[in-house]
This record gives sequence, structure tokens and C-alpha cells, in this order.
Amino acid sequence: MLKDRVITAVLLLAGLLGAVFLLPPLAWLVICAALCGVAAWEWGGLARFERPLRMSTAVVFALSCLMLGYLAGLGSGSLAGTPLLLPLYAISALFWILIVPAWLARKWTLRSPMLASLVGFIVLIPTALALAHLRTVGPWILLGTMAVVWVADIAAYFSGRAFGRHKLAPGISPGKTWEGAMGAVAAVLLYGIGVLVWLGASQAGGALVIGLALVAWTAISIIGDLFESLLKRQAGIKDSGNILPGHGGILDRIDSLTSTLPIVALASVLLAH
Repeated sequence: MLKDRVITAVLLLAGLLGAVFLLPPLAWLVICAALCGVAAWEWGGLARFERPLRMSTAVVFALSCLMLGYLAGLGSGSLAGTPLLLPLYAISALFWILIVPAWLARKWTLRSPMLASLVGFIVLIPTALALAHLRTVGPWILLGTMAVVWVADIAAYFSGRAFGRHKLAPGISPGKTWEGAMGAVAAVLLYGIGVLVWLGASQAGGALVIGLALVAWTAISIIGDLFESLLKRQAGIKDSGNILPGHGGILDRIDSLTSTLPIVALASVLLAH
């Protein structure tokens, strides 16, 4: 199992690096739309959709991502149209910051296909568009953004295994602990400090703001992870899919990215205008 996880992770990383640095903008947008479609198929499983509805959801989500990204200019590598995506990013941010904490506390369910489709759109479409958007801003911007989540996930896993005593959300994900969450925060802060030093930043005030932002970012990434864990628990499944040997499905790999990438893309649009 561990061997499968390592091999899959290496292949995924190699494929990601190759796609991010070598593909033309339109091809990258198509890949983002395809990933959105696969994730939508898995989302249909979490929502207990019948096969025809799962298939139509996957197709509609993929085409919606492709169309919106193209209209925003991402297919041609332009950022001029990205303000068109601002409402989507804003809705996503409000969903993760305001609604999902209440959802986790009350353990709401995807009660109807209409609700499940709406929530899926809010979760998946902004994430896929943010993947295309941030790569257009800069490949290293996208990878650096994703690296924060990877650092948090890896640190939470190992610090939780080593020191975990107090359950973070036992009714949702029994394996997650407060010690793991604190380890994630510490690792992300170290990562942020390392990046700041590498970039030659010297102003303490700016570093403090960035540090607070990274703490919030880590918390939001954990919320994204817990949200998918809750939906899987309610659906009675361990993994969202089996497309990635040793890792489960696409949703299992991007759960924390769904809550973070759109917020970073939102900040990117606001800072650019």
C-alpha cells in the first residue's frame, strides 16, 4: 500500500510539473476542466446520484469550467478577463469561511440532488478555474500555493501519528488530532519563513501579516479536508474513487485545495485591480 502511494505520488508530481511548465495555456485549461469533470463524477458518488445523473454532472461541470475559463481569457494565457471570475471566487470564499464551519458543526447532509449539485458547483468549479488562473499568474505561484497545502497535510499526518492525543473532530474524522493540526501550522509557518528568507524579505510587519495569513490558510485547508471526510462518512465510503492507486480518488487529493485555491485566486484578482 505504501509502495503504491509513493509511486503514484511521484508520477503525479512529475506529471504536474511537466503540465504546469510545458503545456500551452489552452491545454492546461482543458486538463483543469477534465479534472473538474472527474471530481464531479466522484462528487456524484458522495451525493448518491444515479449513474446517468453522475455522468451528466461530470460533463456539465467540465464544460462549464472550460467555457468560463475560456471567456476569462485563461485559454490564451491572459489575465485581462479574470475579474469575470470574481463572483465565483467570492461565493467560494464565503462558503468555506461562513457556511462550512456551521455545516461541520451541525453535520448537515446533501439532502437533495439540487442542493448537492449547487454545493458541488461551488466546491469544484472555482477550484478548477483557480488552477488555471494561478498557473497563468505564474507557474511558481501555483506550485507555491499548492505546496502550502502539501506541507500542512504531511506535517499533520506525521505530527498526529507521533503526538496525537486529542481528537480534532472524532465524529467526522477520528484520525485527525489537535496535535496534528498544530504540527501543520508550525510546518507551514516554517515553510513561509523559508520562502520569505529566500525572497530576501526584511520587514517584520509584513512577515507578521503573512504569518497570520498562513495560520488562517492552514485552518481553511483543514476545514476543506474535514468537509470531504464528513461527506464520505455520510455516504458510507472510505475513498471518493479509485482512480489513483494508494490515494483513492481525485477528490481525496484535492480536498484541501478546494477550500484554499479559490481564496488565493480571489486575492490575486483583488490585488491586481
